Amino acid sequence: MQKVMITGIAGGFGKPTALTLLEQGYQVAGSVRRRAGKSAETVAELEAAGAFIVEMDVTDSAGTERGMAEAIVHLDGLDVLFNNAGIGSYGIQELMSPEDMARVFEVNVMGVQRVMRAALPHMRAQGRGTVLYTSSLIGRIATPFYGTYSASKWALEAIVECYRTELSGFGIESCIIEPGAMPTAFFDGMVTPKDPDREAGYGEFAAVPAMSASGLAQMLEATPDQRPERIAEAVVALLEKPFGQKPFRTVVDHVGVGPQIERYNNVLHDVTRNVMISFGIEDMLKLNA
Repeated sequence: MQKVMITGIAGGFGKPTALTLLEQGYQVAGSVRRRAGKSAETVAELEAAGAFIVEMDVTDSAGTERGMAEAIVHLDGLDVLFNNAGIGSYGIQELMSPEDMARVFEVNVMGVQRVMRAALPHMRAQGRGTVLYTSSLIGRIATPFYGTYSASKWALEAIVECYRTELSGFGIESCIIEPGAMPTAFFDGMVTPKDPDREAGYGEFAAVPAMSASGLAQMLEATPDQRPERIAEAVVALLEKPFGQKPFRTVVDHVGVGPQIERYNNVLHDVTRNVMISFGIEDMLKLNA
């Protein structure tokens, strides 16, 4: 059975995905920033289910190299890499300091790059592999108060577009998963601005982000199908598809936004292919449906 590495395995999407894959007979390794603390209980549950856990901070290049190497040795190979580690941000965009933005990009963008640089030499050497990425519906459109997070996921999508083409000749397929908002602990760890003096300049509008977040929470509570297990189901469905025939983007949403994003993705898919055809390099898209 395939050997899978999941970054951010203790998170809202990582844990149910890992448990589902283990139930299906996959070999699973995963990373957490720290085994102790708030992740300890989840780490224990995952290890009891058969997962191999490494400590790995994707904001540290040397640590990422060590963690990936340890996982690959334990698995005795690597067939699937799921780039799932990420953090969110929320608040009025002007209030986000450059340091706030850098923290988000350090995980969601540079963190993915560190993981890829650690894993790809192995995958290229074996001539085959599958790489999955957790993006977001708002990695395709921007909505108020999520500007920094959306920007990080837009950047991720652009990087993956390049990886998709540059790795196809090495037998490595790429798949982006685009979830809608879901009730996970992800919201608890969001980067939020702390600039009360600047916030005062927004007057009554400064209270709108909190009201908007409350409305989202109520919507999610009223939509039980919008749950993290849907990501696990999407991952399993992707891995069950024949090699080279997986869709490049998969939308996972049950609140009504998904069809609009799928329409956008279909148009971009056609535009991208036509541009590649015009340059005579359409064969670089061969590993995705």
